[in-house]
Amino acid sequence: MLQISNIKKNFGGLKALDNVSFDVKNGQILGLIGQNGAGKSTTFHSILNFLKYQGTITWNDQPITEDVFNEIGYLPEERSLMPKLTIEQQIIYLARLKNKSAKEIRPQIDRWMKRFAVKGDRKDKIKDLSKGNQQKIQLISTLIHQPKMIILDEPFSGLDPVNADLLKQAILEVRQQGASIIFSSHDMENVEELCDSLVMLRNGKVVLKGTVREVRQSFGKTRIYVTSNWTQDQLEKLPHVIQVKSLEEKRFELLLDDENAGAELFDELTHGKYIEEFNQQPPTLDEIFRMKAGADNE
Repeated sequence: MLQISNIKKNFGGLKALDNVSFDVKNGQILGLIGQNGAGKSTTFHSILNFLKYQGTITWNDQPITEDVFNEIGYLPEERSLMPKLTIEQQIIYLARLKNKSAKEIRPQIDRWMKRFAVKGDRKDKIKDLSKGNQQKIQLISTLIHQPKMIILDEPFSGLDPVNADLLKQAILEVRQQGASIIFSSHDMENVEELCDSLVMLRNGKVVLKGTVREVRQSFGKTRIYVTSNWTQDQLEKLPHVIQVKSLEEKRFELLLDDENAGAELFDELTHGKYIEEFNQQPPTLDEIFRMKAGADNE
């Protein structure tokens, strides 16, 4: 388990991290979210000992030393591949940095390339690959040494939905194998789909923490999705409805000022008769992100 306790980091007068604390248990995925400059990369670099910080970071109750680095897989947001190397050379080079031999890694390369549907041959140079295939090679290099702790910073960058799904399945598989995973993305749908829990940073501070369900539920079930023959004008006149958004023909999103009004609105809309859809939900993670990113949390 990864444990981060009260870490602080200043760059001159800027507080990049201000008493940040969270845990990532074995076999769980934690989503670390926030706007650009919120402190996500500084957190990653602190875990990896790329910079000095105040506070405590431990892996299985022990400090993170050079020996632990062999158990870590890190996928940075920026591509860090060497364009003149072949796929095979690149994967073996990075694996050897994790104390794996070429003899051990070389037989695995074709299987991993097939698993991620990499177009090309292991002898192809990195520079000749598409951006999507380069991203796949980078992820293979992150996972092939079977790390126990994995840091993924925008892993789906440059991938279409089909290829993104291939990577999602791989991430879920390593979670099932017991890895502790930190996943960062600006796509809240991916965070909601993959993550067991999340931490949101704003200006270096933790402003949200908990399971995805706990975080969403804490904002109240203030959204109702309804499909009916009611018009938008009629829906806007209902009690406790403060906004109506048309989603598609005859389907609307109602924003409430009180989640407890749901039962009353259900009765008003149905009068005991069939209605195609009435679904009361908390705000989506994307809506919460927008609310908290722009809020004054000082």
